[in-house]
Amino acid sequence: MLMDPIILFFVLGVTAGILRAELRLPTAIYELVSILLLLTIGLKGGVEIAKQPLDALLPQVSAVLLMGFALPLVAFPALFWLGRMARADAASIAAHYGSVSVGTYAVATAFLASRNIGYEAQMPLLLTVLEVPAIIVGILFARGLSRGTDWRALGREVFLGKSIVLLLGGLLIGWAAGPEGVKPIEPLFFDLFQGVLALFLLEMGLITASHLGVLRRHGVFLAAFGVLMPLFGSVVGTLLAGLLGFSVGGMMLLATLAASASYIAVPAAMRISVPEANPTLSLAASLGITFPFNVLIGIPLYLAMAQWWSSVIGG
Repeated sequence: MLMDPIILFFVLGVTAGILRAELRLPTAIYELVSILLLLTIGLKGGVEIAKQPLDALLPQVSAVLLMGFALPLVAFPALFWLGRMARADAASIAAHYGSVSVGTYAVATAFLASRNIGYEAQMPLLLTVLEVPAIIVGILFARGLSRGTDWRALGREVFLGKSIVLLLGGLLIGWAAGPEGVKPIEPLFFDLFQGVLALFLLEMGLITASHLGVLRRHGVFLAAFGVLMPLFGSVVGTLLAGLLGFSVGGMMLLATLAASASYIAVPAAMRISVPEANPTLSLAASLGITFPFNVLIGIPLYLAMAQWWSSVIGG
């Protein structure tokens, strides 16, 4: 079977970056692509949420929030004691791996769409919810309940950061407008989604290549963690999705969210609250190892896991 062309854009970016080719998206173009990607995910979720009652979502949101708090509780001891990292670095990386990657989620939804596999409408809402808990846990691991933490500045950075504002804004617009209301803007946001995602992955491939040198300097532990932690998270996400009664597509997406690592919201929050942490380590693991692992190997694996678990609990 031929590889998905969207994935090949990522491979092109990594290859070009390793070979130091003269290739880079202009900053303004990359910003536009990111904005379109985030808004489209939010709009699609909002349109679907408009079709169902909101009160049924509360148990799911609560369960996913608990997962968001639990994952960094597992990641931190592994980084601090097994990896022998400084407390600030271990806390920062744990926060990255307890949060989520919008880019990985976008690839997963495209993967499901190419196979005509549906999923629950509330997944973009759960994506947004999962951005926050790990940041709180990471700060507590790094600092404890310190008076020196500027919680107001942190809250502004987290809740008014680009990813949260665009995702939540898109959700609200899609929910308020409904399926008929968004039809005039479908050509820009929905019809061009695959092309926008391809450009995003091209740039992500270039960024991934730029972080590979850091991984060489810090040994095999961070690389091993960048694979094993997503695998653990995917199992947790799959089991939780099964308990919540999700479809195969929903199980796969929650597994993907639990397996992904943030590279937008968490780096910004850690920069404010844990400035002594080395951001290169976190980004090297999340972008240099986990993102390509999920895109190239993890997502098909998580679908197979979801199909197996669905067959087990279904009969």
